[in-house]
Amino acid sequence: MDAQLTVELASVISAARRRATRDGDRQVDTAHLLHGLLEWDPAVRDAFDGGPPQIARLLGYLVQRSIGYGLQWHGTVEDSGAVPVVAEGGVPGWSPAAAAAMDGALDRAHARYALRAGCLDLLAALVDDPESRAVEVLRRASVDTALLAARLDGQTADLG
Repeated sequence: MDAQLTVELASVISAARRRATRDGDRQVDTAHLLHGLLEWDPAVRDAFDGGPPQIARLLGYLVQRSIGYGLQWHGTVEDSGAVPVVAEGGVPGWSPAAAAAMDGALDRAHARYALRAGCLDLLAALVDDPESRAVEVLRRASVDTALLAARLDGQTADLG
């Protein structure tokens, strides 16, 4: 899959994997991916209309997942139910929702005839699953996910 990702998105995925391991989680979930996106890509941070205070609030929630907020997720598999669960096997080390988000990012890139999926493609795919952990964090930080989705649809269309 790495050949289908931009260098930035490959870095985000590596960061998400390290974070999941460091947090003692068995799987990379959508919140890990969101955390990596916010840390690695300025274009992702620019997609939010709340500016630096909103990004700081989002990162604060994401950092707290191993010590407070998000602790209820520890040891559980993220399966929002909003996307079809991958049949047997799935993607080893990935929650079904995170794997579906990656597929969604690739689909978005292919729809605009891009050779590689980028960070904004993944962010848009994360926002497309209203029951994911990433969207739960976004809502908790007062992000209007419908407005963000509409903004991202415009931005990813401009990339192609």
